[in-house]
Amino acid sequence: MAILLGIFIGLALGLTGGGGSILAVPFLIYGLGVEPKEAVTLSLAVVSIVALYGAASAWRHRLLEIRAAIIFAIGGIIAAPMGIMVGNRISDLTLVYAFAALMLIIAIRMFTNAIRKPSESRVVRGDFESGSENDSVTVCRYSADGRLRITTPCGLALVLLGLVTGFLSGLFGVGGGFLIVPSLMLVSAMGIHRAVASSLLVITIVGLSGTLSAWLSERPIDWVIMALFLAGGIIGMFIGRRTAHRLAGPALQKTFAVLIVCVAVYMLTQVWGYFPGAVITEH
Repeated sequence: MAILLGIFIGLALGLTGGGGSILAVPFLIYGLGVEPKEAVTLSLAVVSIVALYGAASAWRHRLLEIRAAIIFAIGGIIAAPMGIMVGNRISDLTLVYAFAALMLIIAIRMFTNAIRKPSESRVVRGDFESGSENDSVTVCRYSADGRLRITTPCGLALVLLGLVTGFLSGLFGVGGGFLIVPSLMLVSAMGIHRAVASSLLVITIVGLSGTLSAWLSERPIDWVIMALFLAGGIIGMFIGRRTAHRLAGPALQKTFAVLIVCVAVYMLTQVWGYFPGAVITEH
């Protein structure tokens, strides 16, 4: 079961371009019976390693903005332990409520983007193609030789956005691509293809640092489940790369958005005790 659920998460990460991997935590909790805080740790570890697989592909296609990604990740590395610390101090019930709210926000953004920007919904993490850069004038600009200029304002903007992403990653165990991609495009003239590719490196660095922080805080980790879930995730990402050009698009984004809403509603019905087998309590 862990492998099958991992395959689905790998597909989500590979096909949706951001947001699909948020299903990892509820799948671990309700599909495999993992406690919420442990599920956050496992999700961080698995999503970050699967993202590394995608980042390697992006690097081969020369789409990574490595300097920008590393600076962004610095903020994430600083804030991820803070998210872990806050997560350790709140109850499982509060964590589930907050996570369900985050899922609804991501689903709404995914659905509306599929309507407003259908071309961007075809740019996914599993399949990279060169694309034109954004011509807007922003904090981080490209020089005439095509290199991104990392000025002081640019670096500060990247670190600040990294702080927000890192905190959410540590607290909820999400990759944060739903924030990283639009953030990179907001502060720079980076095109959607390059932003999606660079987000994978950020997710890898921040996710692994968050996993280390969780482990050092003595959160339990089921290494067998993590290994099986990770194996499935890599398989799913591989399948996503092979099918992305045929499946990715607005219809798929909308479908995933609806699925995320359904899972969020199911989580809430469980904690409210509407169905037998509710596993989350206030403690």
